[in-house]
Amino acid sequence: MEEFDWVGSEEHFVDRPDIWKMQKMAIGRFGGNSAAGQTKNEDACLAWANPEEDWELAMIMDAHDTAESAEVVMEQFLAHQEEIRSFLSMDVSFEFFQSLEALLLRIFRQKDFLATCREIQGETACLITIRKGKHLYWFSVGDCLLYLFHPELAEMGQYQLNQRHFYEWIGRNNSFAQPVPSFSSGLRELRQGRNQILLATDGLTECPGEPYKEPVNIYDQFNGINEEDGIRNLLETVQQQGVRDSVTLVTWTVDVAEKPLYASNQQTVRKEDSWGVE
Repeated sequence: MEEFDWVGSEEHFVDRPDIWKMQKMAIGRFGGNSAAGQTKNEDACLAWANPEEDWELAMIMDAHDTAESAEVVMEQFLAHQEEIRSFLSMDVSFEFFQSLEALLLRIFRQKDFLATCREIQGETACLITIRKGKHLYWFSVGDCLLYLFHPELAEMGQYQLNQRHFYEWIGRNNSFAQPVPSFSSGLRELRQGRNQILLATDGLTECPGEPYKEPVNIYDQFNGINEEDGIRNLLETVQQQGVRDSVTLVTWTVDVAEKPLYASNQQTVRKEDSWGVE
């Protein structure tokens, strides 16, 4: 199993794009441009990959005011890592994903965690994405972004899976401290062939000149190249455009052999014609 975690208060990467390559996943970090006024990085990310059990998990955070909220969320998540990993070893079913969401809610609604959050300064957005088998699940609080790139989806103009939500956070002011928490989640069947998953903080889309406001422009940056070079393209562009906000990216690809769902009157794509299937 591979694992990686980082919080921007540990190393800020201001003026310095960085790419960390795991065997399965690639992570991009850029703390913004000091010439634009940036002095710190309040993003964070975590990545786990277990090829033997056929799953990956990624989490990104975009905090404000201080990085304390990202730090305490990371600590809470890592405190429950054995329980989460044990759960992810189970067989896939609809009930599996229902129980997974219940587990995440329980972790973030624990009384001691909420008490800790009340003592810190600032809040964070948080996006957790889990791929198990041919399905992709996400759990989102706030305005981080999740993309799924595949030629069949691109033909339909679909690139982005989640919607940015504002006035949702984890931290001093906390969505999970409310009687009814505000969050979003989703479950998606991957397509046959090569699926690319990308998580991003909003510094990518709120860059001066907005080169990546439209998801198709992000998709094009990965066209025909590997994940590492695609991340490099994105980070170099936002650096050249003078972005102030931090940008954190996590991406990986999943090859699916099984035929997915099509409409009953739709001609299916042959396996040998599907992009990325050998």
